[in-house]
This record gives sequence, structure tokens and C-alpha cells, in this order.
Amino acid sequence: MTCHPSADELYNMVRRRLPRISMGTVYRNLERLARDGLIQKLEISGTQRRFDGNANNHYHMRCLRCGRVADLHVKRLIGVEDVTKGVTDFEIMGHRIEFIGLCPQCKRKKIAFRTKSEAPAGEDKRYSRKRDKIHQ
Repeated sequence: MTCHPSADELYNMVRRRLPRISMGTVYRNLERLARDGLIQKLEISGTQRRFDGNANNHYHMRCLRCGRVADLHVKRLIGVEDVTKGVTDFEIMGHRIEFIGLCPQCKRKKIAFRTKSEAPAGEDKRYSRKRDKIHQ
């Protein structure tokens, strides 16, 4: 399981111990935990909603190829909200920044793919080249 699991991943994990649990119960409890500030609900672009056991405000990185989400351990930007004053009628209450790129595993695969000029085992070469162009 990832450190930022989706509700489906959590459901499958919990179901091993509680086979009669419903997906609705998992969703309701995740929503409640997020509302109470005990976990974070991550609504990261391009992926299904994920959850983070670290409820403190922090940034995340997302791999463009495999969708992996990881914490980015840097200081939060201070005063970003102040920049928006006078530019919008919105009441800014905070910010979220998502960094995107390739995780170490996908970066290694990309380098290997380019140096060997072949797709990974079991992957169609035409599809891989097209996908690499999209993600560049």
C-alpha cells in the first residue's frame, strides 16, 4: 500500500480483517477523519482522491507516469495568500501546491528505455514511445 492510499486501497486492506465492511463505511469514516482534521483528503489533479495520515499542512509530489504521490519535505511558503489580495474577490483561506514530475522508479525506466531503445518487457513499444512523448 502507498503512503497516500485511495479509499479503494484502504477498503481492500481493511476488508482482509473485516470482510463484511462496506465501501460506504470506509468513505464515511475517511470523510469524518478529514473533517475532524485527523487526516488530509488529497484532491490531486489527474488522480482519484487520496488520503494522508499526516494532517499537518505540507506539499506533495505526483509522478506523471505511475501516479505515485509522496510528501515533499520543504518549508511551507509564507505569505502566498497575501499576494492574492486585491487580485480576486475570493476569501483566500490557504493554499495547496502540487509538484509534478517522475518518481525515481519511473525516471530509471525512462532512462533505460531511451538508452536501450526498447520498451519494458510486456509493453508495446509504439504505446511506450507515444506515452513518453505525452509526458515530456
